[in-house]
Amino acid sequence: MQFQIKRDTLLKSLSVAHNIIERKNTIPILANVLLQIKDNILNIIATDLDIVFHDQISDLKIDSDGSTTTSATVLYDLLRKIPTNLDITFVLESKNKLKITAKNSKFNLLCLPIDDFPNFSNNFKNDPLNLDGQKFLALLNKTKIAMSNDDTRHYLNGIFIHPTASNKTSYLTGVATDTHRLSSSSIPIQDTKSLKPFILPKKTVFQLSNLLQENNQSISMFVGEGKIQFKMGNSSIVSKVIDGKFPDYEKVVPKNNNKILKVNAKDFINSLERVITVSIDRKEGVKVTFEKDHIQLFVASSSSGDGKETLKAEFSSESLTVSFNARYLLDIASEIGDQNLMMNLNDAISPVLIQDKSDNHSFYVIMPMTVSYTHLRAHETSLHLVCRLLLE
Repeated sequence: MQFQIKRDTLLKSLSVAHNIIERKNTIPILANVLLQIKDNILNIIATDLDIVFHDQISDLKIDSDGSTTTSATVLYDLLRKIPTNLDITFVLESKNKLKITAKNSKFNLLCLPIDDFPNFSNNFKNDPLNLDGQKFLALLNKTKIAMSNDDTRHYLNGIFIHPTASNKTSYLTGVATDTHRLSSSSIPIQDTKSLKPFILPKKTVFQLSNLLQENNQSISMFVGEGKIQFKMGNSSIVSKVIDGKFPDYEKVVPKNNNKILKVNAKDFINSLERVITVSIDRKEGVKVTFEKDHIQLFVASSSSGDGKETLKAEFSSESLTVSFNARYLLDIASEIGDQNLMMNLNDAISPVLIQDKSDNHSFYVIMPMTVSYTHLRAHETSLHLVCRLLLE
């Protein structure tokens, strides 16, 4: 195997491949990336057994076919430190040695046999669902902020992708929750008859998001038994889906919250970021007091002090004070695309609905906290109805 390729072209693919592999694993071959020259194409494959990344590069000069595997992390770090736009030559000198040369640099990387690399069958019988890549990326970005890290409820550690319908229009909807907050976003699609609901794992969500940020092409989604494939141009990701039943999230979305707050989203984010600066560990809650023409944000920390900010707002009810996890609230506010953030409240302990008027197909739910400023500590609520429904 011998070929020559531009450093930047290969680095773009390796940046995804090295993120797929697990740094700590008991199977040495899974730390490697497969490089295969066949039919005038360089195939790059990386896997952790749950996710398979496959990229094809045709913009290179090939002297001879062949294949090998070498450390994904070492190769990626090496390419990052080589000057941009250089031509790099790869020569497989033996079964266990890959020579890499670039201008004044020369390296020899150890290889492992390709026979040890896992084989995968990617036969998806169903027709693909074709999506606008940037719209699907927006769906992922808006929902992934609420994914859980709870290993005891693994079915919450991802995004629930499923078909929905409203006013005779079909949608692809993504929902995520960690039981303290919930995010939902939908994009219109032509047909959902053949689409089966699935839960996309967290790691796949992040890797797919990274790929879509670098790719403006459309995306084809193939759903199979226990796995799913996404194709974008010459790149693809095949992933296992989470085996589990996602809870009936619609039951916890507030329907009758009639106390409405309207506040400039950018001003709200800036004020919130300033007041939470006094909280070193960011575990203290932010107490928000809602008034007719303004809101007040207050954070107190037992170890570093307190902060208070007041900003203009419109509130449709009498004075109300609600406490939130500051980081959760900031995550949601940062996804609002409209000039104004709309918050629908009921009382100090009920779920709060947050809307984005620039995107009527996305919404967020956040649970208040119980905050005791006598001891300057914040505690998550028991989540009342939310927890009960999510654990059914």
